[in-house]
Amino acid sequence: MKYNPVEAIKPNLYKYVFPYDEIPKIKFNNIQLPMDIPENIWITDTTFRDGQQSMTSMNTEQMVKIYDYLHELDNGSGIIKQTEFFLYSQKDRNAAEQCMSRGYDFPEITSWIRANKDDFNIVKSMGIKETGILMSCSDYHIFNKLNKTRQEAMKMYLDIAYAALENGIVPRCHFEDITRADFYGFVVPLARNLMDMMNESKINVKIRACDTLGLGVSHVGVELPRSVPAIIHGLRYYGNVPSSSIEWHGHNDYYGAVTNSTTSWLYGGSSVNTTMFGIGERVGNTPLEAMIIEYGQIKGNTAEMNLELINEIEKFFEKDLDYAIPPKTPFVGKEFNVTKAGIHADGLLKDEEIYNSFDTRRILGKPPLVAINSYSGISSIAYWINSYFDLCGDKKIHKGDNRLIPVKNKIDSEYDSGRTTNISSEEMEKFAKLYIFNNYQNERAI
Repeated sequence: MKYNPVEAIKPNLYKYVFPYDEIPKIKFNNIQLPMDIPENIWITDTTFRDGQQSMTSMNTEQMVKIYDYLHELDNGSGIIKQTEFFLYSQKDRNAAEQCMSRGYDFPEITSWIRANKDDFNIVKSMGIKETGILMSCSDYHIFNKLNKTRQEAMKMYLDIAYAALENGIVPRCHFEDITRADFYGFVVPLARNLMDMMNESKINVKIRACDTLGLGVSHVGVELPRSVPAIIHGLRYYGNVPSSSIEWHGHNDYYGAVTNSTTSWLYGGSSVNTTMFGIGERVGNTPLEAMIIEYGQIKGNTAEMNLELINEIEKFFEKDLDYAIPPKTPFVGKEFNVTKAGIHADGLLKDEEIYNSFDTRRILGKPPLVAINSYSGISSIAYWINSYFDLCGDKKIHKGDNRLIPVKNKIDSEYDSGRTTNISSEEMEKFAKLYIFNNYQNERAI
């Protein structure tokens, strides 16, 4: 071990930042760090590992189906580069083996094991080329969970990484709780030792910076240990870790999962770790679909990815896994682009781009809609009918169309009778067919 940690007689728990009897603090030092986006950035997935822990366990068939979906969503772009599996149960091993038999380049199958040399036998026997290894970095974990000194913990981590390299396996070192860790006293020397091992073995060594409690802060000028820019910058320039070996794994405890993941890209990390729809421990992980949109904004395109498939994956989660996606979830919820404001509906009717920031119909297969309720005017009703029945050009209904009046009267009568809920799509379809299409034929309406 060339680089020793700064040993501590007692744990450094950063109580001035994390007092526990108060909300955590953000401490500023006003140090401005340079952004440096890697030429190549990508996404990895942990739906089958971290994600699955938070919901009803998936069976083998369901896991294989989701893996197929991830492959089809990536569509040969290589942006969804990897996905990881537990290997402890026979079910998980069967799923991993079946997924590997598909022969897909993307996403590559990786695994996750405990810091236990015996677990490498499972990884090696299955022919998996990379595995995650837990390396808890904060004194909360080293002292209070592992009951070790920093020196003892580091030796244990390096021994297990060495065992991976001996077996020809790429170790992906999970720096757990990095946003509460002594960065220069423990994280940097551990990273340097691992990079030395990589250089000597000629086998890649990766570092996953794990924001275990979602405490990372994306603002510039924030002190360590919470600063995401400083963590990524520090791993590169003080830990000697190349961008391609840095991965960010975030949780959403403080609503920062997406911004922190994006920030890790901006300051030099190539990879961000995600789950489908953000499923994960406590409040969840960084959503994969959100980072696809972030990727598109940063790079200016989403390559060949098939984003319309997200709709199908959403339905699979809800029907086959009994997982309810909140309707207002950005990009995937059933109501994410549904407006309830009458003035917005009028704007959508005039020009969809006024209240829809990109063509969600073409890109995501989700046209912008309006909710029909007691506040809906003629414009809302006209827009709903045009969107639902996909009416364009001469077939488009305009707000001056007299056929809308009986529809509006029918809706008003519902609320005059004491109704408080929105008019459902099924009801609106019935009203439209009755009052709009009785003298107007449309192949979707009849």
